[in-house]
Amino acid sequence: MIKYDRLWVTMKEKGITQYDLYTRYGISNPQLDRLRHNRNLEVNTIDKLCKILHCRVEDVMEFYDEETDCP
Repeated sequence: MIKYDRLWVTMKEKGITQYDLYTRYGISNPQLDRLRHNRNLEVNTIDKLCKILHCRVEDVMEFYDEETDCP
């Protein structure tokens, strides 16, 4: 499972809100909802987030193995 918890931390560090992503950068509400609920996204959305935040993929998402990782 991919989790986007790191995205919210990175956004806070960079001073960018969900409202900014929607209004200034063209990230749609359905995309934001998918991020909030750790659902699948297209790679180009991750690419766009990394460009907006000037960060690496690891700063946006992480792999979580449901079978071996503790919650």
